[in-house]
Amino acid sequence: MTAKQIVQVINPNTSVAMTRTIGEAARAVAGPATEILAVCPSQGVPSIEGHFDEAIAAIGVLEQVKAGREQGVCGHVIACFGDPGLLAARELAQGPVVGIAEAAMHMATMVATRFSIVTTLPRTVIIARHLLQQYGLEHHCAALHAIDLPVLALEDGSGLAQEKVREGCIQAKHHDGSGAIVLGCGGMATLARELTLELGIPVIDGVGAAVKMVESLVALGFSTSKHGDLNYPIRKMLSGQFERLN
Repeated sequence: MTAKQIVQVINPNTSVAMTRTIGEAARAVAGPATEILAVCPSQGVPSIEGHFDEAIAAIGVLEQVKAGREQGVCGHVIACFGDPGLLAARELAQGPVVGIAEAAMHMATMVATRFSIVTTLPRTVIIARHLLQQYGLEHHCAALHAIDLPVLALEDGSGLAQEKVREGCIQAKHHDGSGAIVLGCGGMATLARELTLELGIPVIDGVGAAVKMVESLVALGFSTSKHGDLNYPIRKMLSGQFERLN
């Protein structure tokens, strides 16, 4: 019997409900030899919708990466579309660390020459654009759309946010000339399969994309390079609330 490998999926906000949604999406695509460990920090922000939120959430991400490494996970997924703390997490981790925005954007370029992004608040459109520039993919993105609802609206049970996402995806297909659509929030993860079937084009959830990328990197025997800037953090005694990262 093949031994299970554990992929840690980190929801950087403190929403337990959203962590369950993200875990469900991750398990739906994980291979039979992969166990998904979906976690979130106990302290931090309930949702991530700006640079301030990302800065706070990054500490929780690092705590979870440290805990996952101690538990022997084979890799980590950062399940927030801002990819908060990604490079710092790679320093701390031994196995691969993949952010969901990074994964979804790159995967979109493999199935279409142009893609659109549907995200939550208008301010997160700007953050997504920064990531496109950072990942060198700006010229692949035809347009970015915001449903103009907060992240936690995806968990309020009304279905309004989900319908807004659907409308945004339909608009992106018909008006942007895009061959694929990227869902710009971890809380949208479970919508991708149904929207792909309805629209007839790939609608990409970053959670699933990142899980499959981690599985692939592990299968190829690749871990995070420790040559250069992603080497383990220089050993220093941290103080105050950061002592737990020592």
